[in-house]
Amino acid sequence: MVVAGDFRNGVTFEQDGNVMQVIEFQHVKPGKGAAFVRTKVRNVITGSVVERTYNPTDKFPQAFVDRRDMQYLYNDGEFYYVMDNETFEQVLLSMSEFGDNFKFVRENVNVKVLSYKGKTFGVEAPNFVVLQVTQTDPGFKGNTATNTLKPATLETGVEIRVPLFIDEGELIRVDTRTGEYMERASAYEE
Repeated sequence: MVVAGDFRNGVTFEQDGNVMQVIEFQHVKPGKGAAFVRTKVRNVITGSVVERTYNPTDKFPQAFVDRRDMQYLYNDGEFYYVMDNETFEQVLLSMSEFGDNFKFVRENVNVKVLSYKGKTFGVEAPNFVVLQVTQTDPGFKGNTATNTLKPATLETGVEIRVPLFIDEGELIRVDTRTGEYMERASAYEE
């Protein structure tokens, strides 16, 4: 059982038949009245986020979300195909289960497939990926200003902003959570 007074970011619990995950929490002890826990929770199945308050003594059954390492193989326009790294079984997933940051993931990269009681509800991309720049304006000698950016298209088709000194064909590290250029990379990471 999970007690509301022990909520921390990332804790998952069952409430009213739904699986909820704590995104933010704050223990509030007003001058008058009883203490309470103000939270922002996400329904992990539907993705909806709501703000709720709980009595610190409220108890909920803990929900165990299975995070499995799988390799992203390819997509056929309608479905994504991933392979279990242990059993080598291929799994077919719908596009709705993939997050917005998945546009940075190239084929043959390991991802985490999230499921609850055997039902897959989401896929987490790695926090950082290495991608090749396929199109950008050429850099000129002396263009080393760190605060000036230009558009660049990456091998997955997504466009981001990179420093002026980055050229076509270079490998760069990208933060998939923010979509920002991090640094140059020397090789792909697996």
